[in-house]
Amino acid sequence: QVQLVESGGGLVQAGASLRLSCLCDASGRRPFSRYAMGWFRQAPGKEREFVGAIGWSTPDTFYADSVKGRFTISRDNAKNTVYLQMNSLKPEDTAVYYCTASQILHTLVSGVVDFWGKGTLVTVSS
Repeated sequence: QVQLVESGGGLVQAGASLRLSCLCDASGRRPFSRYAMGWFRQAPGKEREFVGAIGWSTPDTFYADSVKGRFTISRDNAKNTVYLQMNSLKPEDTAVYYCTASQILHTLVSGVVDFWGKGTLVTVSS
């Protein structure tokens, strides 16, 4: 099984930056470095949506059009951690952000996720 614990959320003003972290406890036979990792978010009253993802074998990254150029996903396999650097934040970025893990990157991007974290709240004021 895999446990994902997000941190780094908070309240910021528009234009500010935040970095979310997700610590992965992969206690099974598959190590963290063999999971594709991603971030999804859910704004109040809206459906959950894909934000970004990063592969395990090559550092392929994918982003939603709404965050491309502002958000960067990265991973540190030595620390079992994936990050989401969020710059130029907008009020519409306000949401609960969820860390995710899947064995296959492309299925994660399409929303087929093996493991979910509990989420961290990001609030961007105007």
